[in-house]
Amino acid sequence: MKTRDPFKISLKQKEEIMTLQQEIFEQIKKHQRIIIHRHQRPDPDAIGSQIGLAEIIHASFPMKTVLSVGKQISGLSWIGEMDVADDDDYDDALVIVTDTANPPRVDDNRYTNGQELIKIDHHPNDDPYGDLIWVVPNASSSAEIVYDFYHQFKKELTLTPKAARALYAGIVADTGRFLYSATTPHTLRVAASLMATGFDVTAVNQKLDSIALPVAKLSAYVYENLEITDAGAATVCLTAEVLDKFDLKDAGTAGVVPIPGKIDSVVCWAIFVIQRDGTYRVRLRSKGPTINELAKKHDGGGHALASGAKAKDLDEVAVIKKELAEIATAYQKSKKE
Repeated sequence: MKTRDPFKISLKQKEEIMTLQQEIFEQIKKHQRIIIHRHQRPDPDAIGSQIGLAEIIHASFPMKTVLSVGKQISGLSWIGEMDVADDDDYDDALVIVTDTANPPRVDDNRYTNGQELIKIDHHPNDDPYGDLIWVVPNASSSAEIVYDFYHQFKKELTLTPKAARALYAGIVADTGRFLYSATTPHTLRVAASLMATGFDVTAVNQKLDSIALPVAKLSAYVYENLEITDAGAATVCLTAEVLDKFDLKDAGTAGVVPIPGKIDSVVCWAIFVIQRDGTYRVRLRSKGPTINELAKKHDGGGHALASGAKAKDLDEVAVIKKELAEIATAYQKSKKE
């Protein structure tokens, strides 16, 4: 499972994937009630893979009860609405968690209360959980993996425009409009197949690309206040005073995360966002240097070029800045050798 191109994997690997897909499909057919979770503070891929999978299952097996659970995020409700699940709903239920690397990040801790648990994800499988685990680290997104599942059993499954719209939103968001290195020929073929279902692609693209006026103003602040080292490590700290100034909360800062990467001299960056308890959420991104090992050192993790971490105070913020600068310096040195 080290590549997303089916023509570059061995026959044995392909057989293993097909066997796992078949086991997941059998569990879906077996259970009358299916509850789908995703991670806290969801992004479009978390919601898109969750809603897309739920819609595929519901359209294919209309007599089954399929619930998507987790906190309703108003800014992502256009992708899909969450359902309300009672504790009793988990009795004899199949639970599927999408796009969530480790158990502490699962939104709604009842995910372990079902009869069977399946993990579907594209983050490194550093923290395995579940009875069945389908993790494809080189996939562009969890939405892409969900589409692959549909495609494997397309004679028995139904892909509605609503499901396709949700999956497409997840793929476009997680690939940064197909700018990131995780985008493969397979990713583009999947996106084209989803577009062919007939949903309003332009509307989805415009929705994903638009930002609110406060975020636009915060973007200007980020550009003006970025600290950039000679090696191209960029950092900015969004304090409570800054968030209050722009009338934003943590969730509203997601739109500025890609901004430092637009600067040609920046190779990696960190955005520190104050939390209610005084700690800092750390959003780490890179255009080359590996940064997920840095994230792991600070209660986080993720992809090689996109990770998250935590800093308990400004002292730890300073440590992360120093370590990120060292990573950028080592990266630039390696390019010259």
